[in-house]
Amino acid sequence: MINAPKGTKDMLPSESYKWQAVEKAAKKIAALYNAKQIRTPVFEHAELFLRSIGDSTDIVNKEMYIFDDKGGRKMALRPEGTAGVVRAVLENNVIETLPQKLFYIEGVYRYEQPQAGRYREHHQFGAEFFGSALPCFEVELLGLAHDFLREIGFNDLLLKINSIGCNKCRAQYNAALREFLSGVHDSICGDCKRRAEVNPLRTLDCKVPSCQEIYKNAPRISDYLCDDCKAHHAAVLKGLDDIGIKYVEDKNLVRGLDYYTRTVFELCDGDMAVLGGGRYDGLCEQLGGKPTPCVGFGCGIERLIAAAEAHGVKFDNPQPKVFVAAQSDEARNTCLKIVKTLRDMGVTAECDLMGKSLKAQFKHADRQGFVYVMTIGESELSSGVYSLKNMNSGEVISVNAKDLSAIKDL
Repeated sequence: MINAPKGTKDMLPSESYKWQAVEKAAKKIAALYNAKQIRTPVFEHAELFLRSIGDSTDIVNKEMYIFDDKGGRKMALRPEGTAGVVRAVLENNVIETLPQKLFYIEGVYRYEQPQAGRYREHHQFGAEFFGSALPCFEVELLGLAHDFLREIGFNDLLLKINSIGCNKCRAQYNAALREFLSGVHDSICGDCKRRAEVNPLRTLDCKVPSCQEIYKNAPRISDYLCDDCKAHHAAVLKGLDDIGIKYVEDKNLVRGLDYYTRTVFELCDGDMAVLGGGRYDGLCEQLGGKPTPCVGFGCGIERLIAAAEAHGVKFDNPQPKVFVAAQSDEARNTCLKIVKTLRDMGVTAECDLMGKSLKAQFKHADRQGFVYVMTIGESELSSGVYSLKNMNSGEVISVNAKDLSAIKDL
């Protein structure tokens, strides 16, 4: 038997309704914010991610699936959503009119050690807003993110937020951070030693417990922010206060990708971050477009579902409505006609396709979760009156063959 590759997981019918509920919530909230869906290719030129994510990140150094196509071009499976969206927006001149608010629901691929809620193929809901450098842009995006998680069923969310400054003030901070890192060089992990040389800010995102403890004493970027960045950050916090989103300032919060500027954030359920993002004002220009300020977030769907279920969130699993059971072979064609009529009315309906006995049909309908079973036999065919049994209550009602529309309102 051939098994699924390590780090992947089949989405079975017993689980798919949860994904449908998450996607429904994402599309509902995105529509309220007038965000439109975008879909990008599952693979791109590897250079796109090398240029956008940054060669100091773990994604580029360790986790990307890179391959040469038959033309010798270096390609990569999508390891995150933002870069592909920005590439598509620039290539197709989507930002001719601003602002543009986009969202995606896509698979992403990273060669990392599988863990709870995180796989080598996992899926993300993300949003990318293009066009405004104003603090209200972050507030608008965070409003969408917060409303989405509330729609799922999270009621005790906490936003962790920080500013990592602009290129000007970050240069001064990087110098101070490098000096600090040189003093603890022998105590930090090998990855952090490499990051300290290439992009010292990335060390603060290390997940090694001993490094995290050391970095509690690292200089804070908030002490190095320029006046413009301080004012921008204060305005973002004021906007969050105005719309009622709870937050804490986490002075050590950074994001794992190099393109972020100023605002970075994580929305958390307890200690678990279920959604994260920030501002990335330089990425469009970095990828060959006009300077365009942007904000965005990504949310891992597998991780989100696991966190929701851990807190008792029940996902809507709609029951199919009517199973039409045949008492005899003569009734089977009538069953097919009834099912077609019900489906034309928008009612989920099914009939026996396996030639089962009436008892077996009832058992099948019960296992499939049908709310009603309609039985068609000789007496029903001759009278034109059908029996409809409620599988939950056991109640039986009669339905006239000429007025099946009554079923739609049950």
